[in-house]
Amino acid sequence: MAAAQGQRSDGAGEMDGSEGKVADSAPLPFRAAVDALRGARLRPEIEIDPTRPPQRLAPYAYALEAAVVEGEEDLADGRLVLLHDPAGHDAWQGTFRLVTLVRAELEPEMAADPLLPEVCWSWLTGAFGARGLSADEASGTVTRAGSHYFGGLSERPPASQIEIRASWTPREGGGGVPDTGAHLAAWCDLLCQVAGLPPVSPGGHGGPGGTGGTGGSGSGDASVVSLPQRRGPLPH
Repeated sequence: MAAAQGQRSDGAGEMDGSEGKVADSAPLPFRAAVDALRGARLRPEIEIDPTRPPQRLAPYAYALEAAVVEGEEDLADGRLVLLHDPAGHDAWQGTFRLVTLVRAELEPEMAADPLLPEVCWSWLTGAFGARGLSADEASGTVTRAGSHYFGGLSERPPASQIEIRASWTPREGGGGVPDTGAHLAAWCDLLCQVAGLPPVSPGGHGGPGGTGGTGGSGSGDASVVSLPQRRGPLPH
């Protein structure tokens, strides 16, 4: 994985503006948190790259884009943003915040399930719990949308999409640094679950670059419900 970039919201020019770079002047906790993201071991179905983070949300930010890919199909995709404010933030109750967007295309009958939003939110919180992580001050939305095609597109079947937007405060450890690598792995567990992939076996890596054995996302619990795989690539 390429290096990350921190960006100042005040436009002070400390960052060089290219993805994958962190200025030496960035705070040590932020640099350590980014290094932990770089070192995370993820499932082989995950394709992930750094991307330009949003500005003006926090003094320092780093962002990743990821997709669950099987063959040539994108089954789900998302974005994870790490924010850092050394002065702290009242709404965060900490100095770090993680913000995410996850989306996947669904079969219409699955999207019609009235319990789907609650189930998707439980996947988010359950992904943290399975790895023994704390996600404090969590908030977000689960949105489902449907598309019907007409005219020249009338041969296309109806499409439904689920979208999860959320943010949470990772608990800070030694030196004020949260275990962002574990939070990234849990987020990827969520991404795979939304994509309809089965959980990995306990301690399984699934090959080079696969999920590490540090969490419980691969518990194989029969009570965990996965969505069926999508018909095709997500629209962009």
